[in-house]
Amino acid sequence: MLHEKNRLKLAIPNKGRLKEPVIELLKSAGYSFRLRERMLYASCSNADLTIIFLRADDIPLLVSSGTVGLGITGQDLVQEKHAKVREILPLELGKCRLCIACADGFSYKGPGSLSGKRIATSFPKITQGFFKKHNAAVSCLEMSGALEIMIGLGLADAIMDIVETGDTLRENNLKVVEEIGSYQTVLIGNKESHGLPEVLQIKRRLEGILVARKYSMLEYNIKKAGLKKAEAITPGFEAPTVSDLDEAGWCAVKVMVEKKTVIDVMDRLEALGATAILETEIKNCRL
Repeated sequence: MLHEKNRLKLAIPNKGRLKEPVIELLKSAGYSFRLRERMLYASCSNADLTIIFLRADDIPLLVSSGTVGLGITGQDLVQEKHAKVREILPLELGKCRLCIACADGFSYKGPGSLSGKRIATSFPKITQGFFKKHNAAVSCLEMSGALEIMIGLGLADAIMDIVETGDTLRENNLKVVEEIGSYQTVLIGNKESHGLPEVLQIKRRLEGILVARKYSMLEYNIKKAGLKKAEAITPGFEAPTVSDLDEAGWCAVKVMVEKKTVIDVMDRLEALGATAILETEIKNCRL
């Protein structure tokens, strides 16, 4: 239950684009909990951990205050809330950019060209801080939702918003004129929680899944005369595992390779004379 003192509390987004990926990550890391409609929290059946479902933008301050020990939310929200938290682990989820966008026909020549203009944004503190740094006085309209239509409606001269693909901006005849920062989802803690053994365990479990998602296991046979060149192509996470084959002059290699490079690596190994080149999915690991 929420009042149980021995259970660590982890806050995660209760809706939006991060909810399902975060739940999937936690379950892949071995945490077992039941999901029910409109649930506020869930207790893990195999760990002293209670998962609390909250608004993503409330999580930084709740972690900072010690109301919950850990949280998963966006770096952009941590910065916007000026939350005093410790970033424990980047999670490679929800990668995005915070950008200034204007109408296609607007002549942007730096932040000063927006002096005296109205900026619609969900990030008023970051926005004000950015323009103050560049000595540009702007009027900030704090809004949420579809900011892209604010310029078309005449309510704003520019927007500062999160951009993923930029498709929505183009559909509304807007263009990115400046990128303010790049962000992703992170595991955060506070000064009381970040060094706890159970928090370190959570970090290591999540790291294992993140690394596994990034790498594949590649196995191949190669003549010993070509081993050094093959190792240069597949150096591995630290070093490849090499073992002798029954056939004289041949060895077997097992090595971790980044998934995004696997096809190219296989081509290069084959050109080198490697045979029986196999890619295997890694579901979890500890390195």
